[in-house]
Amino acid sequence: MLAFVPERVRLAYRDAWRPAYAALDRWHAPVTREESNAATFRRFHDATATGDLEAISAVVDEVVAPDVVFHAPVPMGLSGADALKQVWAVLLTAFPDIRVTTEDVIAQGDKVVFRNTVTGTHRGEYRGLPPTGRPVSYKEIFIVRFAGGRIAEIWGVVDVHAQLKQLGAIEA
Repeated sequence: MLAFVPERVRLAYRDAWRPAYAALDRWHAPVTREESNAATFRRFHDATATGDLEAISAVVDEVVAPDVVFHAPVPMGLSGADALKQVWAVLLTAFPDIRVTTEDVIAQGDKVVFRNTVTGTHRGEYRGLPPTGRPVSYKEIFIVRFAGGRIAEIWGVVDVHAQLKQLGAIEA
């Protein structure tokens, strides 16, 4: 039957339904280890997008190993999953409208790399700075290693210089 439908009609039909298929594809069952790890990362990322610390903490408990190892400075002096929860508590206090937009995700073997753009408005104390009301936008790159389906190690590079410059904490 499709052979008799003009090409432009078939393409229009396909394009009209593409968002629905993309949504279904997002939730398909992961087949490979890489897909499974990327899906776990998306679950964590979706929780952070809620801005709800309880939801983030619940997902951290679910997808992050309790003894996760950080290869990035964690200013709170904590370790493991508790450090990750505290990082989000600090960020949500300082930037209640924080948004993390993932620009790239690369999954290979037991690692997932993601490059983000972070935006928000400084409405609470952050690194000793009182709220400025200033918007911030900065980049970050993280590599996470999975073991047993959970995040076991995290390496991160955050453009703190750009962040602090935008907040007026350092000279432009």
